[in-house]
Amino acid sequence: MGKIKRIGVMTSGGDSPGMNAAIRSVVRACAYYRAECIGIYRGYQGLIEGDFVSLTARSVNNIINKGGTILKSARSDEFRTKEGRKKAHENLVEHELHALVVIGGDGSFTGGVIFNKEFKFPIIGIPGTIDNDIFGTSHTLGYDTALNTAVEAIDKIRDTASSHNRLFFVEVMGRDAGFIALNAGVGAGAEEILIPEEDLGLKRMLESLKKSRRAGKSSSIVVVAEGDKSGKNVYELAQYVEENLPEYEVRVSVLGHMQRGGAPSCFDRVLASRLGVKAVELLLDNETNLMVGLKNNEVITTSLEEAIKGGHAINMELLRVSDIMTT
Repeated sequence: MGKIKRIGVMTSGGDSPGMNAAIRSVVRACAYYRAECIGIYRGYQGLIEGDFVSLTARSVNNIINKGGTILKSARSDEFRTKEGRKKAHENLVEHELHALVVIGGDGSFTGGVIFNKEFKFPIIGIPGTIDNDIFGTSHTLGYDTALNTAVEAIDKIRDTASSHNRLFFVEVMGRDAGFIALNAGVGAGAEEILIPEEDLGLKRMLESLKKSRRAGKSSSIVVVAEGDKSGKNVYELAQYVEENLPEYEVRVSVLGHMQRGGAPSCFDRVLASRLGVKAVELLLDNETNLMVGLKNNEVITTSLEEAIKGGHAINMELLRVSDIMTT
């Protein structure tokens, strides 16, 4: 690998709060180390189409507090083909880019690994997904913000639940990972939490709700991860409870994409700043095929392959705490 002088940065996959802060960090780290930074619009699709823009330290003024991504994001079926990746590489060579920072989740990193193997092109990944389902980091960009958004929403729903003696099922995002549901459920004092990692079963949920009723609770909140493996979606769950516990007036609230939006929390802004600087420094040191992450409040690196395949285990101690808290 020769000397790295021009670094590309892109966001890919689902957006998450903190992506703009990471872009800003990469751009300003490049400026600090006197390397040029090139922004790539719309992820891998923009890479294929050569949709590039030069970024300077002043280009990223006032974006640290903004949600979403100024570079946009898109999924690219064309990049899944060898021809598409060849076109992307030709654009990188034509524009004299020497390395790439990819901000995204496991799908984005998978594309980066394949691209690196085929063309030996230096790539560093920054984990940006609200799901927090990437191995090699305790926190992904956007996770903390999404958690706070979910807790705030559940707090407001509880006000209505208490006023009308209702049972609310609140579905949160997280795909096949229950990190948002478990942490938001504990943080918001939910009576039951349903997550993909622990198939607790419908009978247990009914028993828990009956127990809450006997304890004098006239309203309850059940937090459900969208990937819960109970075999029913949140509306079917609500219907099941209504049929078996007719004394409950049941409502459903799906928080949806509101969890992805909004200004990033201070934690996500600081994390993005730290990871962006480290990503640039690794490339300048001729490192490649790594993801930067956080462990015990230290910035660490993990191979992209391991980040994708390693899996991120649910916190069993927090699961135990959630059981005790629902007593």
